[in-house]
Amino acid sequence: MFLYNLTLQRATGITHAIHGNFSGTKIQEIVISRGKSLELLRPDTNTGKVHTVLTVEIFGVIRSLMAFRLTGGTKDYIIVGSDSGRIVILEYIPAKNIFDKLHQETFGKSGCRRIVPGQYIALDPKGRGVMIGGIEKQKLVFILNRDSEARLTISSPLEAHKSNTLVYHMVGVDAEYDNPMFACLEIDYEEADSDPTGEAAQKTQQTLTFYELDLGVNHVVRKYSEPLEEHANFLVTVPGGKDGPSGVLICSENYLTYKNLGDQPDIRCPIPRRRNDLDDPERGMIFVCSATHKTKSMFFFLAQTEQGDIFKITLETDDDMVTEIKLKYFDTVPVATAMCVMKTGFLFVASEFGNHYLYQIAHLGDDDDELEFSSAMPLEEGDTFFFAPRPLRNLVLVDELESLSPILSCKVADLAGEDTPQLYMLCGRGPRSSLRVLRHGLEVSEMAVSELPANPNAVWTVKKKNDDKYDAYIIVSFLNATLVLSIGETVEEVTDSGFLGTTPTLSCSALSDDALIQVYPDGIRQICADKRVNEWKAPGKKTIVKCAVNQRQVVIALSGGELVYFEMDRLHEYKERKRMNSDVVCMALANVPPGEQRSWFLAVGLADSTVRIMSLDPNDCLSPRSMQALPVCAESLCIVEMGCTERNPEDAAAASTTSSLYLNIGLQNGALLRTVLDPVSGDLTDTRTRYLGSRPVKLFRIQMHNSEAVLAMSSRSWLSYYYQSRFYLTPLSYESLEYASGFSSEQCPEGIVAISTNTLRILALEKLGAVFNQISFPLEYTPRKFVIHPETSNLIILETEHNAYTEETKKQRRLQMAEEMREAAGEEEQELAKEMADAFLNEDLPENIFSAPKAGHGMWASTLRIQDPVHGTTHKINRFVQNEAAMSLTLVKFHGQPEHQWFLIVGVSRDLFLNPRQCSAGYLDTYKVDPSCREIELIHRTPVDEVPYALCAYNGRLLAGVGRMLRMYDLGKKKLLRKCENKHIPNLIVNIQAMGKRIYVADVQESVYLIRYKRAENQLIIFADDTHPRWITCTSILDYDTVATADKFGNIAIVRLPPNISDDVDEDPTGNKALWDRGLLNGASQKADTVATFHVGETVTSLQKATLIPGGWESLIYTTLSGTVGVLVPFTAHEDHDFFQHLEMYMRSENSPLCGRDHLSYRSYYYPVKNVIDGDLCEQYNSLDPAKQKSIANDLERTPAEVSKKLEDIRTRYAF
Repeated sequence: MFLYNLTLQRATGITHAIHGNFSGTKIQEIVISRGKSLELLRPDTNTGKVHTVLTVEIFGVIRSLMAFRLTGGTKDYIIVGSDSGRIVILEYIPAKNIFDKLHQETFGKSGCRRIVPGQYIALDPKGRGVMIGGIEKQKLVFILNRDSEARLTISSPLEAHKSNTLVYHMVGVDAEYDNPMFACLEIDYEEADSDPTGEAAQKTQQTLTFYELDLGVNHVVRKYSEPLEEHANFLVTVPGGKDGPSGVLICSENYLTYKNLGDQPDIRCPIPRRRNDLDDPERGMIFVCSATHKTKSMFFFLAQTEQGDIFKITLETDDDMVTEIKLKYFDTVPVATAMCVMKTGFLFVASEFGNHYLYQIAHLGDDDDELEFSSAMPLEEGDTFFFAPRPLRNLVLVDELESLSPILSCKVADLAGEDTPQLYMLCGRGPRSSLRVLRHGLEVSEMAVSELPANPNAVWTVKKKNDDKYDAYIIVSFLNATLVLSIGETVEEVTDSGFLGTTPTLSCSALSDDALIQVYPDGIRQICADKRVNEWKAPGKKTIVKCAVNQRQVVIALSGGELVYFEMDRLHEYKERKRMNSDVVCMALANVPPGEQRSWFLAVGLADSTVRIMSLDPNDCLSPRSMQALPVCAESLCIVEMGCTERNPEDAAAASTTSSLYLNIGLQNGALLRTVLDPVSGDLTDTRTRYLGSRPVKLFRIQMHNSEAVLAMSSRSWLSYYYQSRFYLTPLSYESLEYASGFSSEQCPEGIVAISTNTLRILALEKLGAVFNQISFPLEYTPRKFVIHPETSNLIILETEHNAYTEETKKQRRLQMAEEMREAAGEEEQELAKEMADAFLNEDLPENIFSAPKAGHGMWASTLRIQDPVHGTTHKINRFVQNEAAMSLTLVKFHGQPEHQWFLIVGVSRDLFLNPRQCSAGYLDTYKVDPSCREIELIHRTPVDEVPYALCAYNGRLLAGVGRMLRMYDLGKKKLLRKCENKHIPNLIVNIQAMGKRIYVADVQESVYLIRYKRAENQLIIFADDTHPRWITCTSILDYDTVATADKFGNIAIVRLPPNISDDVDEDPTGNKALWDRGLLNGASQKADTVATFHVGETVTSLQKATLIPGGWESLIYTTLSGTVGVLVPFTAHEDHDFFQHLEMYMRSENSPLCGRDHLSYRSYYYPVKNVIDGDLCEQYNSLDPAKQKSIANDLERTPAEVSKKLEDIRTRYAF
């Protein structure tokens, strides 16, 4: 078995975010890391929308990211610390839209190791040096400078190692132009290591250590070190020199401390807490991330607590000595992994879980009535300030970036009955979790919908003048009339446009000399700019049946298959007419290329199922150039120029290599053909086919991202466009349309005007490049698992939250706290206390923004929800009592029960502690599901002695993994009856699958066991197992002998039984046989083989075998914790596999990953990669420069077009 890995949706979680001027212009951009890819985002300062400019897979783990610029520079570079054992400096080149690797210095082994630097990066604020450190021992400093040509240079590394030391964080200290300094949070574990009692470990204090890079003698010294009182988690650099007092802010548990070298005293300020918080008051409070904003006159910090509250922190100084720290509550946003305050007044929040946000900072919060806390205010030791959280006041949300991360479970199914399956995902964590439904398609936003008097059959837009920015008229054609609408603030009908209104229109266009043209069945009408009208009438009894127009040319086909050609100076008819030997069914002209007089070719589709290319060269006008035979008749044609997005006149060479003419042919059977049209000879080559839908395909040329795109309409509408150096053909997630045209106005610069039955719609497509569009339905707690009810397609979802209160407990706690408030008040304050208590009981802060209260370990809240997957309505919520954690669920049909009756079994544990794992009791709850799947009724509860982590239906019975026991249950009157058990699984059963008579049981760390139930002896017998330990997260059965597994370290492995294995083994109760047939490695006597392994690089949370497109083939779909959706597809032919194996090999050598990791060793992180080819690497072929593409293609004995066709084919055969 040979597989090919494809990513359909890249990771959506963000691990690091930095901002700066990476293009070297004034525009502020954000560079984010998504674990194993780098992405450049550009917020549009006018609309506030965030656009993705570039995404690059780096085939490694990004551990740290920093932006820096050299002194006096205007451009920011990117420093990446990854698992490659190398420091890499990247520069963004806007002209080519690539990250260019300027430097790559090797200093250690690859892999995420404790002592190899790469985990932390600290920068000198003046850009003179960078310190890169590991978690333990090693720190290296590189000096950065310019050479005579102003290129960036990097020195050899200087060591600042200290053994037996763990580092928590490091930052550069702003020392202006003195020697660069770096501050590190460290802890020395030497004493703790040698002390067996563990007392030393309790007493060891963290230290704050300053390192100085002496530029004079080129080495690093430890300048100063002092122990810290509280346990700190990160440092913030304070601006120095003219801008501020320098030094660092230390964020530690419950306190914020300012420290600096010299005689500056420490300034401490407690972190404020929420008033009347339901959290445990003993729990420490920490800041989790911060952002610094600095202008010429002032600076401030925004720091966020783990509840999501942001505080604005300012420092009061007196002669460069800090006298107090001031904190002020700013706003509350979801908890972030990184925040960026941009010069343009935006705050970018990369959320820890769920969607990411871009806010506009509307106020700096200086002049409002919010309390300001200061370190100078007198407080008892251990006391803190209190504030009241409130909805946003200083921030305004301007954009939301959808993120699936974390995906906890996913199923592919067509529950909405749409032909194409949807992906149903459980995403998010806590109160921000959701059920998301993903459909393949582009999201369409409706700008306007208006009804028309009758059903139109076509629509066009035209400009008044050729160089106008926006369209002036919308022309709508009916069966016997034409309606002209003018576009302004509103769209209204006009009568003086010069268009003939009493006839249907075949086509209309704006000409290059600012005239308009209307083609109708009886003739052609040219409306000049001064409203004069020229007419050309069709001869005799003939009528015009088809036409094609552009800015300078018109071609019409008269009934009987005669072609007439005009060039539009004075409606100048070419002298000869051309007679075709069969009826013309469609025609197309390309736009006139800039600087030319005419388009050189006409494409004509004939009724004899051919497409012919005719020359429009004055020397041999209307003579045939080439022809393509089609399987069925063509419905419509469209010639577009695609492939070069930036029209840069200086870069003529690039434009000529990258953009080319494509003839798109829509067939009557619902297929779309895309063929390359040679711009010189008119030859047709390299045809690609896609099936779009059941209706004949109509094609329309529109503008998208300043280049041409094709809108194709069948039973669904599709957009074919070129984006970030690859072609996309994506359906629109919208109802079916009948006719369309491009539309451009002030409100909607790149839109579409379309008709559907008797309505006119104006639509906009914003999220180009997206594969899925999603609908999200909110959930209450972290969703864990779900099942689909087969008859009604309803979802039964299990939500379980650790460290949480149930609704009931929250209510009781609130009442109790309100009671305490009333009791604590004296005689005089009773009124006030009552008001406060009532206000406290009535306040309702949504938990999805303000986060849920943390209840402490061993506290659980769970619900069981029945939801309609299409409309998202919740039919039933079943709440469990406090500290009952629902862990697993399955639907079963028991023997001896009515045929249609489903039972829902839920595995529940009580008072569960995760580490070490223990619970006071476990239960199997049995519910009866009513046929409409809207109600469930608890029949009985069966106590078990461990946590029931896995359940599975098996031939009319239930299999349950209770701790490490595998048990079989049948339905009884009072409880479930235990029929049989197996105790030979070593640790904990996390997953059970069954097929036929075989049972596939996954252990938490020992991979998969294959078990057979022998009915005669009533025994569950392990007949085979795996040779490798695997920490399984999910499994999927591919066939009777093969199971796909995924583990928590990000590997997917496919395990298969060799053909000679028998599952008919006998258990040996006497134990005699066991002495000599113990088998291999203390396990079963028969072993499964690994047929394929692959390192995905993110923890895989679901695996499923399914087809993603109608008529497509089956593939293995996986989703990961970071929000990736990917597929592994099988090769069906040896030559395909051979081709891709060679392509992958050449790509590895020619295009090594950006951050210096070796591709082969990355994909073999834990086990050597086997029989899987990495499609993500192969697809980077399309973004190589043309010379490299050519040389690789020559080595493969192909042309570059054939290679990219192969890449596209394998994608479209299985997925999108």
